Formats: sequence, C-alpha cells, structure tokens
Amino acid sequence: MFENLDQLIKIIREKKNSSSSKSYTNKLLNDKSLIIAKVKEEIGELIEAVEKDSNKIHEAADVIYHLMVFLEANNIKIEDVMSELKKRQK
Repeated sequence: MFENLDQLIKIIREKKNSSSSKSYTNKLLNDKSLIIAKVKEEIGELIEAVEKDSNKIHEAADVIYHLMVFLEANNIKIEDVMSELKKRQK
C-alpha cells in the first residue's frame, strides 16, 4: 500500500536533483513561495471537501503530494519525520 508513497518520494528527489527538469514538481521545488501557497490552498480544499463530504480522497492526495514536495524543498526528510513520529508512540 505504501509503495506509491515510496515511489512519490523517489520521483520528487529525482526531480530535485535534476536541474533540467521542467516538470510541475521541479517548478514547485524551485519556487518556495509557490509551494507554500499550494500547500495552504490544498489544505483548505481538503477541509472544504471534508465539510461538504465530497472529493475527499482526491483532495487528500493533493495535500500529501504538495506536502511531500514542500518537505523536500526545505530539506526535511520524510524519514526524519517518521522517526519523530515513532518517538512519540507510547
């Protein structure tokens, strides 16, 4: 089930390390104000979708994608986030 998330992380990191890429992901990685705006926008859209009980899965996927790009753009490794979550388990 989490293979897709692993693949997404791999693709984002490949795009981050490829200066020639003209992809949407690469554009987000190189424009901090854009990725911040997109994360905020997508979270708002998810909240609205939950409130309206429509399109929740689509909007949740958008939030995860944009959050993963935001983390990589800011040199925050998902592995470190997961380690922090593990420490918080009781």
